[in-house]
Amino acid sequence: MSRSVPVSTGPYAPPVPARVLTAVSADGTRLHVETHGPEGAPAVVLAHGWTCSTAFWAAQIRDLAADHRVVAYDQRGHGRTPAGAVCSTDALADDLEAVLAATLAPGEKAVVAGHSMGGMTVLAAAARPRFREHAAAALLCSTGASRLVAESTVVPLGPGALRTGLTRRVLGSRAPLGPVTPVARRVLRYGTMGPGAAPGTVDACARIVHGCPTRVRHAWSKVLDTLELDHAVGELLVPTAVVVGTADRLTPPVHARSLVAALPNCVGSTELTGVGHMTPMEAPEAVSGRIRELVAGYGTGAQGGTDVTIKEGA
Repeated sequence: MSRSVPVSTGPYAPPVPARVLTAVSADGTRLHVETHGPEGAPAVVLAHGWTCSTAFWAAQIRDLAADHRVVAYDQRGHGRTPAGAVCSTDALADDLEAVLAATLAPGEKAVVAGHSMGGMTVLAAAARPRFREHAAAALLCSTGASRLVAESTVVPLGPGALRTGLTRRVLGSRAPLGPVTPVARRVLRYGTMGPGAAPGTVDACARIVHGCPTRVRHAWSKVLDTLELDHAVGELLVPTAVVVGTADRLTPPVHARSLVAALPNCVGSTELTGVGHMTPMEAPEAVSGRIRELVAGYGTGAQGGTDVTIKEGA
């Protein structure tokens, strides 16, 4: 399956991979996988979120690949990976295990970073043998473990049944997103980004999100609606940092704070002032910096760590 690149020039253009390969998941789904950077360098694995693709990580790949081996893959149904027969958190975990097996040598460690649904992928895989074999540390970025629809503030009402019902209808809509127009960019900016997001960032993000097929967007919205991974948070034993934007309407900071409280080995919590849900695109240096810190502290097998809470601007 081949889909057009969202942007072809500028800072949001996806870097050319050093290698492209296919990882085969447990149910036969063939996952598009890219590697960037020098062989033998410390490894980082990136899992993107709902309606996104490897293009979402362009800024992190461009930065980290200078001195890391960066692995990025398209979740099933997204980017250049075909939709599998099943949409579930178990399938997400299967897929991540397949990517780790295809790109890392036996026993090789990597920092695994997941944004939004990618963070949920990390949680779903936390107790899996292959994840525990390969994960040195993790970054959970703009994500949550449960109650996604109930806690979302996309609909500007107080919490309760009315807001939850309306949010479910908005996020689970079967309507095509259509072309990227000025109105579409304003809607996406309101729902997923902070008020200070630059126009070029909004446009690049809109092109990625609008590239997701409607049926895929709808199918995964049903999984997110019923998400229940609270039990998995305690299984994520590796040193884990958490990042969230204070203006995140899709996974507000309440989710990040719950994760920080429940993680067995939380080594950092960062709240990015004024940043929305799309933290890797809105605050690329901050997200790349957290990944670099995890590689420096734990990528070679270092243990321990100190809980840190950081509040900072974009």
